[in-house]
Amino acid sequence: MITVKDALKRKLLDHGWFCSSAVSDDQVQAFLCTMRPVATDKPLIRVGSPADGGYLIPDDLEGVRYCFSPGVAHSSAFETDLAVRGIESFMADYSVDGPAAESPMFHFSKRYLGAFTDDVFITMGDWLQRTISPDDGDLILQMDIEGCEYDVIFETPEEIWKRFRIAAIEFHNVNIIFQPMGLKLLSLCMNKLLRVFDVVHIHPNNGGGTIRHGALVIPRLIEVTLLRKDRIGTREAARSFPHPLDRPNFPELPAVELPECWYRE
Repeated sequence: MITVKDALKRKLLDHGWFCSSAVSDDQVQAFLCTMRPVATDKPLIRVGSPADGGYLIPDDLEGVRYCFSPGVAHSSAFETDLAVRGIESFMADYSVDGPAAESPMFHFSKRYLGAFTDDVFITMGDWLQRTISPDDGDLILQMDIEGCEYDVIFETPEEIWKRFRIAAIEFHNVNIIFQPMGLKLLSLCMNKLLRVFDVVHIHPNNGGGTIRHGALVIPRLIEVTLLRKDRIGTREAARSFPHPLDRPNFPELPAVELPECWYRE
């Protein structure tokens, strides 16, 4: 016997809408607890633009030789700042023909970073293998690839993640956290990263706004900075947000501060 509820779900599905039960606020809060930022003995510095294209990363760049930066878009400010520090950048983006600025320290591949390698996509492992040698030391990652970060995190083996000392990753569509499969996806990705790194900063991108569910406020776009665990001498819970160096990605839009549910017990 088909219930009214089942009939309504089918009707909505016919029109492209899928209904599922929302996860509880307690489940979401438990996930947020796993990625609470820590303050370490490496203070945060701003690298790149004072707006979109700039990130807060640990002041731990001594000895880092290369940056891998998938997702070129309209700015190369982050890579330009690293070049001043003697760090070369490998960039990849199939949607453009080159970086936004010219520099002998920039090396560009017209590929999307993804979960497989073909004429359009390349995996993280294949990209590293084709550009540097295994003994080239620690790397830094700056990744903003419009939702494909989940594919890349899943596909990239842990031993490759360990090559990165620092990673700044923009996570898109974080509002899926209230859906069972969305929470599972986010949890699997973060659990994989947290085997190698600690979260040292989270900054909401104000271009995406927020979604509220009960007492929880979730930014749709977040920039997460990670530092490899072996680089951390001391750690304690980070309690002060926004950081003094944080800036809105889009100054013309209202600022979005990291909600307390992300870092308060």
